Amino acid sequence: MHDNAGMPPAPPSGDQHVLRHGDQTAVAVELGGGLRAYSVGDRRVLDGFSSDEPAEDGRGQVLVPWPNRIRDGSYEWDGERHHVPINEPDRHNAIHGLLRQTPWLLLDRAEHRVRLGATISAQPGYPFELAVAIEYELGPAGLAVRVTAENRAARHAPYGFGQHPYLTVGTDRVDESVLVVPASVWLRTDERGIPVTSEPVEGTDHDFRKPRRIGAQQLDTAYTALIRGADGRAVVRLAAPEGDRGIDLWLARGLDYLQVFTGDTAKRPERRRRSLAVEPMTCAPNAFQTGDGVVALPPGGRHEARWGITPW
Repeated sequence: MHDNAGMPPAPPSGDQHVLRHGDQTAVAVELGGGLRAYSVGDRRVLDGFSSDEPAEDGRGQVLVPWPNRIRDGSYEWDGERHHVPINEPDRHNAIHGLLRQTPWLLLDRAEHRVRLGATISAQPGYPFELAVAIEYELGPAGLAVRVTAENRAARHAPYGFGQHPYLTVGTDRVDESVLVVPASVWLRTDERGIPVTSEPVEGTDHDFRKPRRIGAQQLDTAYTALIRGADGRAVVRLAAPEGDRGIDLWLARGLDYLQVFTGDTAKRPERRRRSLAVEPMTCAPNAFQTGDGVVALPPGGRHEARWGITPW
């Protein structure tokens, strides 16, 4: 029997994987495989969480095999009806997948890079088996994230990916920050956060294609029809009001949706509107019901998604 008296308690998020490159530091965690922190020198890039507290409000978490919501936790696949647990009870939705409370194994690491993996076993509501891996890497251009999923089941599996970083440019509130969202369509939702229609951003207060202050606007908005550069990337930009510093969050092809959230409903009042969640997603909210962006991953099939952050 081991005597642990006097030893500090283990962090709620499990093992802490610290990455360094130059003056950049990032921390990935065992529980959920998420991203707890990212900074450049003494400047925080992510509004994450400390090592002695659990992740709240989805901070930095990996959202698989679906991001966002499934209305009533129910969907049909290959003619079968499935029911996953309701974990947003006030709206009666299933939200953000199945791996947020799962320990992820260390697969590989270097000083500037770490690769973590987890398995979704066949279970009620999701009778498929996926091997999922996430790699975080720091380099001259900032942080790059690569997520892969392999279907180990003998049948096609529905799959989607998202992640939930909160960006900060050092302002007390996001109201002061300047935002660019390169999307020409937004998804109008009902009171449960479920899309009811898609609409052009043109002429609406959801149009952030040109830089403008967030102000008092409350955003918990999904976007699509992303506008990409010659390199295939769509880039969301959050900048300080002075324009002297900012963050570019890029989405490679295949990440065709994103959610922007001003944090108005954060669990702790002091965190509300303190930072901006920009969530890259492969599929739309409620996609397991609508099919919008859902990947039908064949047996032995593999899916890859890439996104990253470039501070400036």
